[in-house]
Amino acid sequence: MDNGAVSYIRYLNGDDNGLTEVIRDYGDGLTLYLNGITGNFCLAEELAEDTFFKLAVKKPRFSGKSSFKTWLYSIARNAAIDGMRKRKRISDKPVDDFYDLSDERNIEQDYLREEQKISLHRAMETLNSDYRQVLYLTFFEGMSNAEAASIMRKSSRQIENLLYRAKLALRSKLEKEGFEYERL
Repeated sequence: MDNGAVSYIRYLNGDDNGLTEVIRDYGDGLTLYLNGITGNFCLAEELAEDTFFKLAVKKPRFSGKSSFKTWLYSIARNAAIDGMRKRKRISDKPVDDFYDLSDERNIEQDYLREEQKISLHRAMETLNSDYRQVLYLTFFEGMSNAEAASIMRKSSRQIENLLYRAKLALRSKLEKEGFEYERL
């Protein structure tokens, strides 16, 4: 059982610090994943809060059939789909508007690194939602194809095909901008 599951079970047994640990450990990654679905960072933050609110209030049981992270991300994905249905209008404001590019240490090096991230995020924003999701889950969150399949409600074969096509599409977009990402 992973640490998230242990923390959540502690919360279910009355230890409020357990939920705090879950939020601390998974909050940022969950928000970035949801941003990949919605294309709106503010909405992604709101949906992440809604997900943790559901854990706090409804206290769904974690069965252990998958990893805790996979289970949590599935809840968040469902919340995102429900939230998008309610809103039906998503802002076009890119996530890049929220990055603070100034830094006191090595401004030039950090600026170049941030520019690469921005290029990658911009290229990913142009991909369709399934491509963004599968790339985010497998590359940025380090999930296996099976875990991504569980979250996205697709078969492992569909995820393999989707990941292959997503990498080709992203590589093509990045090459057009003169940028090569070493992990693709």
